Amino acid sequence: MNADHTNEDRMRAREAGIPLVGEPGPWNAITDVPGVEVGYVTLVEGDDVRTGVTALLPRGRDGVGTPCAAGWHSFNGNGEMTGTAWIEESGSLAVPVVITNTYAVGPVHRGVVEWVRANRRDMAPEWLLPVVTETWDGHLNDIHGSAVRSAHAGAAIDAAVSGPVEEGCVGGGTGMRCYGFKGGSGTASRVVRYGEDRYTVGAFVQANFGARRELVVAGVPVGRELPDPVAAPVPGPADDAERPVPPGAGSVIVVVATDAPLLPGQCKALARRVTLGLARTGTTGSHFSGDLFLAFSTANPSALTSNFPADDGSAPYESMRFVPWGRMDPFYTAVVESVEEAVLNVLTGAHSMTGRAGHHVPALPLDRVTELLAGRAE
Repeated sequence: MNADHTNEDRMRAREAGIPLVGEPGPWNAITDVPGVEVGYVTLVEGDDVRTGVTALLPRGRDGVGTPCAAGWHSFNGNGEMTGTAWIEESGSLAVPVVITNTYAVGPVHRGVVEWVRANRRDMAPEWLLPVVTETWDGHLNDIHGSAVRSAHAGAAIDAAVSGPVEEGCVGGGTGMRCYGFKGGSGTASRVVRYGEDRYTVGAFVQANFGARRELVVAGVPVGRELPDPVAAPVPGPADDAERPVPPGAGSVIVVVATDAPLLPGQCKALARRVTLGLARTGTTGSHFSGDLFLAFSTANPSALTSNFPADDGSAPYESMRFVPWGRMDPFYTAVVESVEEAVLNVLTGAHSMTGRAGHHVPALPLDRVTELLAGRAE
Protein backbone atom coordinates (compact mmCIF):
# COMPACT_ATOMS: atom_id res chain seq x y z
CA MET A 1 0.00 0.00 0.00
CA ASN A 2 1.34 3.40 -0.92
CA ALA A 3 1.44 5.52 2.21
CA ASP A 4 3.15 8.61 0.89
CA HIS A 5 2.06 10.48 -2.22
CA THR A 6 5.37 12.29 -2.62
CA ASN A 7 4.65 13.25 -6.22
CA GLU A 8 2.20 15.90 -4.98
CA ASP A 9 3.27 19.49 -5.38
CA ARG A 10 3.60 20.61 -1.77
CA MET A 11 5.18 23.81 -0.52
CA ARG A 12 5.19 26.34 2.30
CA ALA A 13 2.30 28.78 2.67
CA ARG A 14 4.19 31.81 1.34
CA GLU A 15 5.42 29.82 -1.66
CA ALA A 16 1.81 28.91 -2.36
CA GLY A 17 0.98 32.62 -2.61
CA ILE A 18 -0.94 32.88 0.66
CA PRO A 19 -0.65 36.52 1.81
CA LEU A 20 0.81 36.71 5.31
CA VAL A 21 2.00 39.66 7.37
CA GLY A 22 5.07 40.08 9.55
CA GLU A 23 8.81 39.69 9.05
CA PRO A 24 10.00 36.08 9.35
CA GLY A 25 13.50 35.02 10.33
CA PRO A 26 15.97 33.55 7.82
CA TRP A 27 14.42 30.05 7.92
CA ASN A 28 10.95 31.16 9.00
CA ALA A 29 11.17 28.48 11.68
CA ILE A 30 11.48 28.05 15.42
CA THR A 31 15.17 27.37 14.79
CA ASP A 32 15.60 31.06 13.95
CA VAL A 33 15.78 31.46 17.73
CA PRO A 34 19.51 30.97 18.40
CA GLY A 35 20.27 27.63 20.00
CA VAL A 36 16.93 25.96 19.31
CA GLU A 37 17.20 22.60 17.52
CA VAL A 38 14.56 20.23 16.12
CA GLY A 39 14.92 16.50 15.51
CA TYR A 40 12.60 13.84 14.08
CA VAL A 41 12.13 10.12 14.01
CA THR A 42 9.52 9.24 11.37
CA LEU A 43 8.01 5.74 11.41
CA VAL A 44 6.20 4.57 8.26
CA GLU A 45 6.10 0.78 8.13
CA GLY A 46 3.76 -1.59 6.32
CA ASP A 47 0.08 -0.67 6.22
CA ASP A 48 -0.45 0.27 9.86
CA VAL A 49 2.46 2.33 11.20
CA ARG A 50 2.23 6.07 10.54
CA THR A 51 3.74 7.80 13.58
CA GLY A 52 6.94 9.15 15.07
CA VAL A 53 8.69 11.37 17.59
CA THR A 54 9.70 15.04 17.51
CA ALA A 55 12.29 16.57 19.84
CA LEU A 56 12.73 20.31 20.41
CA LEU A 57 15.86 21.34 22.30
CA PRO A 58 15.71 24.92 23.66
CA ARG A 59 19.49 25.26 23.93
CA GLY A 60 20.63 22.34 21.79
CA ARG A 61 22.07 19.11 23.15
CA ASP A 62 24.94 20.88 24.91
CA GLY A 63 22.44 23.13 26.69
CA VAL A 64 20.27 20.38 28.15
CA GLY A 65 20.16 21.08 31.88
CA THR A 66 20.50 24.86 31.57
CA PRO A 67 17.11 26.33 32.53
CA CYS A 68 14.96 28.58 30.37
CA ALA A 69 12.17 30.74 31.72
CA ALA A 70 8.97 28.97 30.71
CA GLY A 71 5.20 28.93 31.02
CA TRP A 72 2.40 26.78 29.67
CA HIS A 73 -1.31 27.07 28.94
CA SER A 74 -4.16 24.60 28.45
CA PHE A 75 -6.76 25.95 26.03
CA ASN A 76 -8.59 22.61 26.18
CA GLY A 77 -7.31 19.90 28.47
CA ASN A 78 -8.30 16.77 26.53
CA GLY A 79 -4.63 15.83 26.14
CA GLU A 80 -1.36 15.27 27.97
CA MET A 81 1.80 17.28 28.58
CA THR A 82 3.97 15.83 31.32
CA GLY A 83 6.22 17.96 33.49
CA THR A 84 3.90 20.94 33.59
CA ALA A 85 3.44 20.90 37.36
CA TRP A 86 7.15 21.59 37.74
CA ILE A 87 7.10 24.28 35.04
CA GLU A 88 4.24 25.96 36.90
CA GLU A 89 6.08 25.65 40.21
CA SER A 90 9.56 26.75 39.14
CA GLY A 91 8.90 28.81 36.00
CA SER A 92 11.72 26.95 34.31
CA LEU A 93 12.37 24.36 31.59
CA ALA A 94 15.71 22.53 31.41
CA VAL A 95 14.87 19.42 29.37
CA PRO A 96 13.99 18.64 25.74
CA VAL A 97 10.34 18.97 24.71
CA VAL A 98 9.27 15.76 22.99
CA ILE A 99 6.06 15.23 20.99
CA THR A 100 4.57 11.92 19.88
CA ASN A 101 1.22 10.09 19.69
CA THR A 102 -1.17 9.68 22.60
CA TYR A 103 -0.30 6.10 23.57
CA ALA A 104 3.45 6.57 23.12
CA VAL A 105 3.88 9.09 25.94
CA GLY A 106 5.04 6.30 28.29
CA PRO A 107 7.92 4.87 26.23
CA VAL A 108 9.00 8.33 25.07
CA HIS A 109 9.05 9.60 28.66
CA ARG A 110 11.27 6.67 29.60
CA GLY A 111 13.43 7.31 26.57
CA VAL A 112 14.14 10.90 27.62
CA VAL A 113 15.20 9.67 31.06
CA GLU A 114 17.50 7.11 29.45
CA TRP A 115 19.03 9.72 27.13
CA VAL A 116 19.73 12.14 29.98
CA ARG A 117 21.16 9.35 32.11
CA ALA A 118 23.50 8.33 29.29
CA ASN A 119 24.50 11.83 28.20
CA ARG A 120 24.06 14.15 31.19
CA ARG A 121 24.54 12.15 34.39
CA ASP A 122 25.44 15.39 36.18
CA MET A 123 22.05 16.92 35.44
CA ALA A 124 19.64 14.71 37.36
CA PRO A 125 21.26 11.77 39.16
CA GLU A 126 18.22 11.30 41.41
CA TRP A 127 15.17 12.33 39.40
CA LEU A 128 14.00 13.92 36.15
CA LEU A 129 10.67 15.37 35.01
CA PRO A 130 10.59 15.11 31.18
CA VAL A 131 8.20 17.20 29.10
CA VAL A 132 6.43 14.78 26.74
CA THR A 133 3.23 15.69 24.95
CA GLU A 134 0.97 14.17 22.30
CA THR A 135 -1.76 14.24 19.68
CA TRP A 136 -3.89 11.31 18.48
CA ASP A 137 -2.98 9.58 15.21
CA GLY A 138 -5.25 6.54 15.51
CA HIS A 139 -6.99 7.07 12.16
CA LEU A 140 -3.89 6.40 10.07
CA ASN A 141 -1.74 4.65 12.66
CA ASP A 142 -2.20 1.52 14.77
CA ILE A 143 -1.97 3.56 17.93
CA HIS A 144 -2.41 0.43 20.08
CA GLY A 145 0.75 -1.06 18.59
CA SER A 146 4.29 -0.75 19.93
CA ALA A 147 5.97 0.99 17.00
CA VAL A 148 7.26 3.87 19.15
CA ARG A 149 9.92 2.65 21.58
CA SER A 150 11.98 4.43 24.21
CA ALA A 151 15.04 4.43 21.94
CA HIS A 152 13.17 6.61 19.43
CA ALA A 153 13.09 9.47 21.95
CA GLY A 154 16.87 9.43 22.22
CA ALA A 155 17.20 9.12 18.44
CA ALA A 156 15.03 12.21 17.92
CA ILE A 157 17.12 14.16 20.44
CA ASP A 158 20.34 13.02 18.73
CA ALA A 159 18.89 14.02 15.34
CA ALA A 160 18.08 17.58 16.45
CA VAL A 161 19.73 20.35 14.42
CA SER A 162 19.32 24.03 13.72
CA GLY A 163 18.58 25.44 10.28
CA PRO A 164 15.59 24.75 8.01
CA VAL A 165 12.93 22.48 9.52
CA GLU A 166 11.19 19.75 7.53
CA GLU A 167 7.40 20.06 7.69
CA GLY A 168 4.30 17.99 7.03
CA CYS A 169 4.25 14.22 7.53
CA VAL A 170 7.32 13.92 9.74
CA GLY A 171 8.16 13.06 13.33
CA GLY A 172 5.30 13.05 15.81
CA GLY A 173 3.14 14.66 13.13
CA THR A 174 3.46 11.78 10.66
CA GLY A 175 -0.06 10.38 11.05
CA MET A 176 -1.97 13.52 12.01
CA ARG A 177 -4.93 15.34 10.38
CA CYS A 178 -5.80 19.05 10.38
CA TYR A 179 -9.15 20.55 9.38
CA GLY A 180 -10.01 17.15 7.87
CA PHE A 181 -6.97 17.22 5.58
CA LYS A 182 -3.50 15.83 6.12
CA GLY A 183 -1.87 17.49 9.11
CA GLY A 184 1.44 17.12 10.88
CA SER A 185 4.41 19.29 11.80
CA GLY A 186 4.89 22.96 10.92
CA THR A 187 6.80 26.02 12.01
CA ALA A 188 7.24 29.76 11.42
CA SER A 189 8.95 32.75 13.03
CA ARG A 190 8.79 36.52 13.38
CA VAL A 191 11.44 39.16 14.01
CA VAL A 192 10.61 41.65 16.76
CA ARG A 193 12.48 44.97 16.84
CA TYR A 194 12.90 46.30 20.36
CA GLY A 195 14.81 49.59 20.34
CA GLU A 196 18.23 48.80 18.92
CA ASP A 197 17.80 45.08 19.58
CA ARG A 198 16.29 42.42 17.34
CA TYR A 199 14.67 39.36 18.84
CA THR A 200 12.98 36.33 17.30
CA VAL A 201 9.77 34.58 18.24
CA GLY A 202 9.30 31.14 16.69
CA ALA A 203 6.46 28.62 16.85
CA PHE A 204 6.35 24.88 16.22
CA VAL A 205 2.99 23.16 15.76
CA GLN A 206 1.93 19.52 15.77
CA ALA A 207 -1.48 19.99 14.17
CA ASN A 208 -4.25 17.42 14.51
CA PHE A 209 -7.32 19.61 15.03
CA GLY A 210 -10.18 21.48 13.39
CA ALA A 211 -13.25 20.66 11.28
CA ARG A 212 -13.09 21.17 7.51
CA ARG A 213 -15.94 23.67 7.53
CA GLU A 214 -14.02 25.90 10.00
CA LEU A 215 -10.85 26.36 7.94
CA VAL A 216 -9.89 29.97 7.29
CA VAL A 217 -6.86 30.88 5.16
CA ALA A 218 -5.63 34.50 5.21
CA GLY A 219 -9.04 35.63 6.43
CA VAL A 220 -11.01 33.72 3.77
CA PRO A 221 -13.37 30.93 4.99
CA VAL A 222 -12.21 28.43 2.37
CA GLY A 223 -13.31 25.36 4.32
CA ARG A 224 -16.96 25.88 3.39
CA GLU A 225 -16.05 25.56 -0.30
CA LEU A 226 -13.73 22.54 -0.08
CA PRO A 227 -14.75 18.88 -0.47
CA ASP A 228 -15.55 17.22 2.83
CA PRO A 229 -13.01 14.50 3.63
CA VAL A 230 -14.37 11.18 4.81
CA ALA A 231 -15.16 11.19 8.53
CA ALA A 232 -12.42 9.59 10.62
CA PRO A 233 -13.53 6.49 12.56
CA VAL A 234 -12.11 5.27 15.84
CA PRO A 235 -12.13 1.71 17.23
CA GLY A 236 -15.37 0.76 18.90
CA PRO A 237 -15.95 -1.93 21.56
CA ALA A 238 -14.64 -5.48 21.49
CA ASP A 239 -15.81 -6.25 17.97
CA ASP A 240 -13.38 -3.64 16.57
CA ALA A 241 -16.26 -1.86 14.88
CA GLU A 242 -15.58 1.79 14.22
CA ARG A 243 -17.56 4.93 14.90
CA PRO A 244 -16.86 8.37 13.47
CA VAL A 245 -14.94 11.02 15.38
CA PRO A 246 -16.85 14.30 15.77
CA PRO A 247 -15.62 17.02 13.37
CA GLY A 248 -12.94 19.09 15.05
CA ALA A 249 -11.72 16.32 17.33
CA GLY A 250 -8.01 15.67 17.64
CA SER A 251 -5.39 17.82 19.36
CA VAL A 252 -2.80 20.51 18.77
CA ILE A 253 0.50 21.06 20.52
CA VAL A 254 2.31 24.37 20.08
CA VAL A 255 5.77 25.25 21.36
CA VAL A 256 6.82 28.92 21.27
CA ALA A 257 10.46 29.99 21.64
CA THR A 258 12.11 33.38 21.88
CA ASP A 259 15.52 34.84 22.69
CA ALA A 260 13.91 37.95 24.19
CA PRO A 261 14.55 38.20 27.94
CA LEU A 262 11.27 37.36 29.63
CA LEU A 263 9.96 36.37 33.03
CA PRO A 264 8.21 33.00 33.44
CA GLY A 265 4.86 34.82 33.72
CA GLN A 266 5.55 36.59 30.45
CA CYS A 267 6.30 33.22 28.80
CA LYS A 268 2.94 32.02 30.07
CA ALA A 269 1.36 35.10 28.52
CA LEU A 270 2.94 34.15 25.17
CA ALA A 271 1.54 30.63 25.52
CA ARG A 272 -1.95 32.05 26.04
CA ARG A 273 -1.67 34.05 22.79
CA VAL A 274 -1.25 30.81 20.84
CA THR A 275 -5.03 30.49 21.08
CA LEU A 276 -5.46 33.62 18.97
CA GLY A 277 -3.10 32.36 16.28
CA LEU A 278 -5.05 29.11 16.01
CA ALA A 279 -8.32 31.06 15.92
CA ARG A 280 -7.12 32.92 12.83
CA THR A 281 -7.13 29.54 11.04
CA GLY A 282 -10.77 29.02 12.01
CA THR A 283 -10.93 26.63 14.94
CA THR A 284 -13.42 27.21 17.72
CA GLY A 285 -11.79 24.65 20.01
CA SER A 286 -13.44 21.25 20.11
CA HIS A 287 -14.22 19.57 23.43
CA PHE A 288 -12.57 16.47 21.94
CA SER A 289 -9.25 18.21 21.23
CA GLY A 290 -6.30 18.52 23.58
CA ASP A 291 -4.90 22.00 22.93
CA LEU A 292 -1.77 22.49 25.02
CA PHE A 293 0.85 25.22 24.58
CA LEU A 294 4.34 25.85 25.98
CA ALA A 295 6.54 28.94 25.65
CA PHE A 296 10.12 29.52 26.75
CA SER A 297 12.84 32.17 26.63
CA THR A 298 16.48 31.29 26.02
CA ALA A 299 17.74 34.52 27.61
CA ASN A 300 19.11 34.70 31.19
CA PRO A 301 20.89 31.33 31.04
CA SER A 302 22.35 31.68 34.52
CA ALA A 303 18.98 32.21 36.25
CA LEU A 304 16.24 29.90 37.54
CA THR A 305 18.62 27.15 38.59
CA SER A 306 17.33 24.45 40.90
CA ASN A 307 20.28 22.64 42.44
CA PHE A 308 20.76 21.03 45.82
CA PRO A 309 22.23 23.69 48.14
CA ALA A 310 25.93 23.35 48.88
CA ASP A 311 26.69 22.58 52.52
CA ASP A 312 29.15 25.45 52.76
CA GLY A 313 27.08 28.18 54.37
CA SER A 314 26.75 30.13 51.12
CA ALA A 315 23.60 32.14 50.31
CA PRO A 316 23.65 33.02 46.58
CA TYR A 317 21.22 35.21 44.63
CA GLU A 318 20.11 35.23 41.01
CA SER A 319 18.95 38.11 38.82
CA MET A 320 17.01 38.35 35.56
CA ARG A 321 16.83 40.97 32.83
CA PHE A 322 13.41 41.21 31.19
CA VAL A 323 11.23 43.24 28.85
CA PRO A 324 8.82 45.45 30.83
CA TRP A 325 5.24 44.16 30.82
CA GLY A 326 4.05 47.31 29.11
CA ARG A 327 6.29 46.57 26.12
CA MET A 328 5.06 43.03 25.48
CA ASP A 329 2.51 43.73 22.72
CA PRO A 330 4.94 43.24 19.75
CA PHE A 331 5.87 39.84 21.15
CA TYR A 332 2.20 38.87 21.44
CA THR A 333 1.70 39.88 17.82
CA ALA A 334 4.68 37.75 16.78
CA VAL A 335 3.20 34.70 18.50
CA VAL A 336 -0.19 35.11 16.84
CA GLU A 337 1.30 35.60 13.38
CA SER A 338 3.85 32.79 13.62
CA VAL A 339 1.31 30.28 14.97
CA GLU A 340 -1.14 31.07 12.18
CA GLU A 341 1.56 30.63 9.54
CA ALA A 342 2.90 27.44 11.14
CA VAL A 343 -0.55 25.83 10.87
CA LEU A 344 -0.81 26.88 7.23
CA ASN A 345 2.67 25.47 6.60
CA VAL A 346 1.42 22.15 7.96
CA LEU A 347 -1.52 22.14 5.56
CA THR A 348 0.37 23.28 2.48
CA GLY A 349 3.36 21.03 3.17
CA ALA A 350 1.71 17.75 4.15
CA HIS A 351 1.03 15.22 1.39
CA SER A 352 -1.92 12.84 1.30
CA MET A 353 -1.46 9.57 3.15
CA THR A 354 -3.01 6.10 3.31
CA GLY A 355 -2.58 4.03 6.45
CA ARG A 356 -4.30 1.73 8.92
CA ALA A 357 -7.23 -0.29 7.55
CA GLY A 358 -6.86 1.49 4.21
CA HIS A 359 -7.84 4.85 5.68
CA HIS A 360 -6.88 7.71 3.40
CA VAL A 361 -6.46 11.38 4.29
CA PRO A 362 -6.16 13.81 1.35
CA ALA A 363 -3.83 16.77 1.27
CA LEU A 364 -5.26 20.27 1.25
CA PRO A 365 -6.05 21.06 -2.43
CA LEU A 366 -3.71 23.98 -3.02
CA ASP A 367 -5.05 24.87 -6.47
CA ARG A 368 -8.58 25.21 -5.16
CA VAL A 369 -7.46 27.26 -2.16
CA THR A 370 -5.57 29.58 -4.50
CA GLU A 371 -8.71 30.03 -6.60
CA LEU A 372 -10.79 30.85 -3.55
CA LEU A 373 -8.26 33.40 -2.30
CA ALA A 374 -8.07 35.01 -5.72
CA GLY A 375 -11.85 35.17 -5.94
CA ARG A 376 -12.07 37.00 -2.63
CA ALA A 377 -9.34 39.45 -3.72
CA GLU A 378 -11.39 40.32 -6.82
